Amino acid sequence: MFEVGGLIGLIILILDIYAIIQVVGSGASTGAKVLWVLLIIFLPLIGLIIWFFAGPRGSARAV
Repeated sequence: MFEVGGLIGLIILILDIYAIIQVVGSGASTGAKVLWVLLIIFLPLIGLIIWFFAGPRGSARAV
């Protein structure tokens, strides 16, 4: 059975992986992508929050 801390850690890990995938798929420059990924890896919770509000967005689909 999971403890609450372990479950929260797992959720943050899943969200970090999602954020990294979104950054890699974005239209940002390579340097910006590297910086965002490093920020998310080294500061998982804070990096995720910063990415959510200010990070590069995924490539937009033409409608």
